[in-house]
Amino acid sequence: MLLELKNISSLHLNGADFILKDINISIPPLQKTAIAGETGSGKSSLLKIAGGAGEPDTGAVYFNGEYVESMREKLLPGHPGIASLSQYFELQKNLRVEQILEYANKLSAKEAKKLYEICHIQHLLKRRTNELSGGERQRIALARLLTTKPKLLILDEPFSNLDMVHKTTLKQIINDLSEKLKITVLMVSHEPTDTLSWADYLVVMRDGKIIQEGTPETIYNQPVNSYVAGLFGYYNEIADTAILKKLGVKFTGPSIILRPEQLSVTTKDNKYKIEASCIRRLFFGSYYLCEFILENGQQVYLYFNADLPEIGGKYFIALVN
Repeated sequence: MLLELKNISSLHLNGADFILKDINISIPPLQKTAIAGETGSGKSSLLKIAGGAGEPDTGAVYFNGEYVESMREKLLPGHPGIASLSQYFELQKNLRVEQILEYANKLSAKEAKKLYEICHIQHLLKRRTNELSGGERQRIALARLLTTKPKLLILDEPFSNLDMVHKTTLKQIINDLSEKLKITVLMVSHEPTDTLSWADYLVVMRDGKIIQEGTPETIYNQPVNSYVAGLFGYYNEIADTAILKKLGVKFTGPSIILRPEQLSVTTKDNKYKIEASCIRRLFFGSYYLCEFILENGQQVYLYFNADLPEIGGKYFIALVN
């Protein structure tokens, strides 16, 4: 494993409540790993510990089998193979970008040129830092870190405060880092849906604990509870056994979670169906999210691309085969 977090726990200052509790994560080389969770779930605290900038009360961090010393144990904490980009990065003012990038650069001219192309900053090298936009500054800060040739890059909320144009550019850059530079990436995002198309592996946290982990497909389609389901988009949680029986669902737990795309409008002839009324249609560009009221009064969501239901119209809803 490239990075191992073993039995990591961290206490609040009061010494009674946990920020993190018994966290174990193993990341192999080149795996793109994302940590998701609500604000206060412990994501950023865990990233600091992973990079050596935070101090766990128990447990240890290992990089390529080597113990990673923390800020209490080392003047310059961390490991030379790990680079971390905080959401609160800074660039020295009034310097040209090329001057910023020369500091601690371990790359050859050819390697540096490739990096600048991947980070979309080759046209910014002669500019001064006070002439850059927020998205451009972030890409410069990222490139500066990568000039040290790290094997692991840790990103804390990289998409925060970015407009859609810069966000799309940064997503492509992060993808290219893994594929073209062979860098392993560990990322936290406050918008977990950003990670679904990017990550190879997802870790979901709540109240300082890991509550589910797996591939994005598993986390999205088989969430362990409504908290996990809600992090990654709209969902329907149905607990009424009569409704589930009409839908032909085999009921084995307190409730069933279904994504909007797992339900569709069907015909009266379908054996397994439930009657519903459409009460709202929301336009999202490439699709509509439509809200229905079931006969028991529960609201459910369905996706539509065409043949939109009429507001107030009566329909039959079934599971998608």
